[in-house]
Amino acid sequence: MQSVYQRAGPCSSCLKRQLNGFLGLIKWQRRLVPACVRTIYSETGKWEKNYGLETRKRVENWWFPRIKEQFCRISETDKSRPKFYVLSMFPYPSGKLHMGHVRVYTISDAVARFQKMRGMQVINPMGWDAFGLPAENAAVEHGLHPASWTQSNIQHMRKQFDALGLSFTWEREVTTCLPEYYKWTQYLFLKLFEAGIVYQKEALVNWDPVDQTVLANEQVDDNGCSWRSGAKVEQKYLKQWFIKTTAYAKAMFDALSDLPEWYGIKEMQANWIGDCVGCSLDFLLKVNGKVTEEKLAAYTYTPEAIYGASHLYILPTHRLLHGNSSLKEVFQREFIPGKDSLTSVTAVNLLTNQEIPIVISAKTNFDNYLDTKIGIPSTSAEDAAVAKNLGISFTEVIETLPNGLEKVINSAEITGMTRQEALKAITQQAKNKRIGGDLTSDKLRDWLISRQRYWGTPIPIVHCPACGAVPVPYGDLPVLLPNVTTFTGKGASPLESAPEWVNCSCPKCKAAARREVDTMDTFVDSAWYYLRYTDPHNSDRPFNSDLADYWMPVDLYIGGKEHAVMHLFYARFFSHFCHDLKMTKHKEPFHKLLVQGLIKNQTFRLTTTGQCLKREEVDLTGSEPVHLKTGEKLQVAWEKMSKSKYNGIDPEEIVKEYGIDTLRLYILFAAPPEQDILWDAKTDAMPGVQRWQVRLWALVTKLIEARTSGIMPNPELLNKKEKAEARKIWEQKNLVISEVTEYFTKDHLFNAAISRLMSLTNVLHQAPRPLVLHSTEFEDALASLCIMVAPMAPHIASEMWKGLAHVQNKLCTHHHWDVDVLHQSWPKVDPVYLQPSDVVEMSVLINNKACGKVSVPQQAARNFEEVQELVLQSELGAKHLQGRAIKKAFLSPRTALINFLVQE
Repeated sequence: MQSVYQRAGPCSSCLKRQLNGFLGLIKWQRRLVPACVRTIYSETGKWEKNYGLETRKRVENWWFPRIKEQFCRISETDKSRPKFYVLSMFPYPSGKLHMGHVRVYTISDAVARFQKMRGMQVINPMGWDAFGLPAENAAVEHGLHPASWTQSNIQHMRKQFDALGLSFTWEREVTTCLPEYYKWTQYLFLKLFEAGIVYQKEALVNWDPVDQTVLANEQVDDNGCSWRSGAKVEQKYLKQWFIKTTAYAKAMFDALSDLPEWYGIKEMQANWIGDCVGCSLDFLLKVNGKVTEEKLAAYTYTPEAIYGASHLYILPTHRLLHGNSSLKEVFQREFIPGKDSLTSVTAVNLLTNQEIPIVISAKTNFDNYLDTKIGIPSTSAEDAAVAKNLGISFTEVIETLPNGLEKVINSAEITGMTRQEALKAITQQAKNKRIGGDLTSDKLRDWLISRQRYWGTPIPIVHCPACGAVPVPYGDLPVLLPNVTTFTGKGASPLESAPEWVNCSCPKCKAAARREVDTMDTFVDSAWYYLRYTDPHNSDRPFNSDLADYWMPVDLYIGGKEHAVMHLFYARFFSHFCHDLKMTKHKEPFHKLLVQGLIKNQTFRLTTTGQCLKREEVDLTGSEPVHLKTGEKLQVAWEKMSKSKYNGIDPEEIVKEYGIDTLRLYILFAAPPEQDILWDAKTDAMPGVQRWQVRLWALVTKLIEARTSGIMPNPELLNKKEKAEARKIWEQKNLVISEVTEYFTKDHLFNAAISRLMSLTNVLHQAPRPLVLHSTEFEDALASLCIMVAPMAPHIASEMWKGLAHVQNKLCTHHHWDVDVLHQSWPKVDPVYLQPSDVVEMSVLINNKACGKVSVPQQAARNFEEVQELVLQSELGAKHLQGRAIKKAFLSPRTALINFLVQE
């Protein structure tokens, strides 16, 4: 699918498309409001006094296309300006938005608008994680080609996005199933292949017998079932493609310490990677003195002691005993269950050239996920016991000096080094020879990326009988998917059914060869999309390095906690790899991470069967829910919204009932982003944000009515008490600006930001009429409030601003009244407010009861004697303390408080 801007042409056409996309919204508005009734200020110049249902619909109908149009304008990147890259995880085009989508994209939209108002050059891109099994399943079930199904879903979801008024940078749209995107996924695969970080080996894999595909370990649930089809997963040996993510384990683990707080996600990443203390080294296997084609990578916790290796240790479940290895019969014949079995197969260390025997362990498992270990008696009592029991000779290679220092001995060129020096030397030698040496843990495994499916990125490899696995030349990319028309969901990869595509010539020797028929795991597509967004239309390379260096890292990455391990790990891996290729200057792709909670709704299950019921099948009139038909009591729980559980909420229905702004405010106000929202429109959150919008509107009405009363505003007409109240409004405005700005930039506590804006609303509502008419402070605070509301509720804020902009005889001249609210600068705290006051308002307590405040000079506020004397001499002191026996007094300079204990 082409970018919408390429399809639609200039922005006038873009506006037309958006209006069409908003057709559903217009339809429900017309049912309630005749098209000819237009009373909002922006249309008629007449201010609507109350913000009721009809006014709200007219406001959103008027402002919706105008606000959207502002974000259609394509602009060149200006590298001289400060940037802000906000990114929400792109969706799979399933065809329908759910409330979880609404939450994540509302957050990114509010942040994007806020940062733009702060003067940042902002991108908030959107695209589609468009490859994947559901499209293939649709082809099997409904006869739809995966491409057609995906395209149709994208178009439908685009309309849904449009109806929510989200400010995505659509000019940067990417779709991972399009050749112009997956060409560069293949390019990066070839770069990994060149670097020796992609390899193929036979492996025991998780096989989904229903979907006929391999699953990553993380895609198998706790019950051993597929996370997609629900089928019981089987174990099967297949030759698979792997990306050696373990090569970057140590670098990625260490880089976590440089990242800001990630709400516990850093700990999850660290735990996933594990302690990188050892490494794997490659061995060549021999039998009866003859070299075989088998290679084996084995892990050791102590690479520095490698010259003391006595044997290789494999598990009885190892692929060499169960797969398609030429050594399978030898191993099975020589394996004695329950005993450590010394075999006739030997392994040659490709680093040291030492030849050692292979032992099949009596154990059923090693630590974590290891299935192959190097036995080194010098550093492991267990390995020494195995070697002695089996009569395997070994050499001591670690010597402890009298001062406790451990040195390496009997180890060729590393003899005499400390263990740390030897570790460094051995691992570097192995890495230079590409035979291992990358520090990693015993729990992290390489990334299996082969998938036996059609709808994925083709792996750009050709298999030649003479040359082996040959990479497709860069000039021949992309390797396009063939047009397969029949999908059964059974048997081998659907690509096998396209012989004219599979059969090809070898790029090296030109002999007959076959294309790789596996496609890539979709996690590969999403592991680098954030880089493509920086330069999405580049046809010469994945992205321009200068542009990537300007936009990266992503300043705020927003998504679900379910992606906190796999996706985040793979994305970090690709970023580190691109950095090593000098494609980017930043190693880490994401600066701040915001992991949002779920939106949950109630489920009603029959106690007897566990079956979920629809809402209309439940009787909610009594003290507890029962089945409408049978009266059976139900199990009620809050669970993630799902079609199958009948607890989903359609965002379009909520927009129809409450409007876009109300839904946005509810999403932001109901809970902090990282917490779950328990959906109940009758709770305080939804009515609360509705009432707040009415109160905001009423403030603008209040000012408009005061300024059209015929009395000229004049701050000099305010009396002393009113000026003091105006000062309090000014202080409250500055405090709220300071706090809301911090909530947007540091903690992302949008619920707290809205709460503070509500408090400022209350302060302004308490202002008497003379202040509304004559106070600069009231006018400025209301304008600032309107601006701060705008990123979260842009439609009502735009109309309120338009009303304020046309108020006559304004007292504030620093606002740009001639442009819309979303183009205003974010309010700043007045410099005077930040200056330390010359006077401190000291709270006075008598016998722990507050009596009032006394003004004390700043320089005296920390001196007990001076404060006590000033209080006693004050009007308050004369009234409450004169003639009374003071037993003791306490001063707290930090809280500006003095407490007198007096005789009653």
